[in-house]
Amino acid sequence: MSAEHPIGLVLGSAVAPEQIQQSAAAAEACGFDEIWLAEDYFFTGGISGASLVLGATSHITVGLGVVSAVARHPALLAMEIATLSRVHKDRLIAGIGLGVPAWVRQMGLHPASPLGALRECVTATKSLLRGETMDVRGDVFTFNDVTLVYPETGAPTPVRMGVIGPKMLQLSGEVADGSVLSVSAGHDYVRWAKARIDEGREKAGRTDAHPITVFAIYAVDDDGDAARASARSRLAFYRQNGSNGLTDVYGISDELNDLVKRGGFEAVLDGMPDAWVEDLTIAGTPEECAAKISGFYAAGADAVALFPVATDRIDEIVRLTADQVLPRL
Repeated sequence: MSAEHPIGLVLGSAVAPEQIQQSAAAAEACGFDEIWLAEDYFFTGGISGASLVLGATSHITVGLGVVSAVARHPALLAMEIATLSRVHKDRLIAGIGLGVPAWVRQMGLHPASPLGALRECVTATKSLLRGETMDVRGDVFTFNDVTLVYPETGAPTPVRMGVIGPKMLQLSGEVADGSVLSVSAGHDYVRWAKARIDEGREKAGRTDAHPITVFAIYAVDDDGDAARASARSRLAFYRQNGSNGLTDVYGISDELNDLVKRGGFEAVLDGMPDAWVEDLTIAGTPEECAAKISGFYAAGADAVALFPVATDRIDEIVRLTADQVLPRL
């Protein structure tokens, strides 16, 4: 792929830890540009997963995240990022978000002001990576004369925000080095999100690059109907928690919330229209998948990271994508 429109692969999450290194090496060999380590709670760790991938590959870009701003103190997060980036120079992207609210609440970590928590975490992490000393008592995080002993030494690691709603997207445009859009984003949402990000960039007077990466549920098969059927279950998993900015823009929030109230995951799985799978995932034949990826680029995405549904067949999916999807882009 060209640097203009990178194509990525999302590992971590439902991919077993023992699979990660082999699949990462296969993705690099097959021409993928990026590997992202999702940190969905409570599956595989994002930082440890990124370390595994960096060690098993030689040149591919590795995205950490999105990790939660409240699961680790920013001083610890900056320490981990700097440790990886000093050894694997110019290969890391750090993605920071709040995390799925339902999962964050399971750990008793949901902040009173998610917006404030993200602002403090992102700005502090970037400052610490630069070697600055933090002596600040914020609304969420406190730093008492904190300085990294081993800050970054090469080019700064881009710190991007994984966010959904309008205020969060504006904040990303204001303080982050890029944005990561969540799975089940549609093309209309990407256009809408880009406009909100640009509002934040204008507010901050920023003119530097702000890459947008879209995570997309991914199922490819010579039998397009089989691919869509497999993507349906994963979409239901992520939508069982109800509506958010993604579904608001798509216009299905009321219908989705009714399904969730009716019976959670099973009701969403059985009741969702086929159009949701068609519009909110990349699923189908190789030709259909290539067209959907191209549609994200046309909508304003700079990169697409494919989140495979068939986690037990990752290497097969990587090869099929390299052979039949990437050449069509």
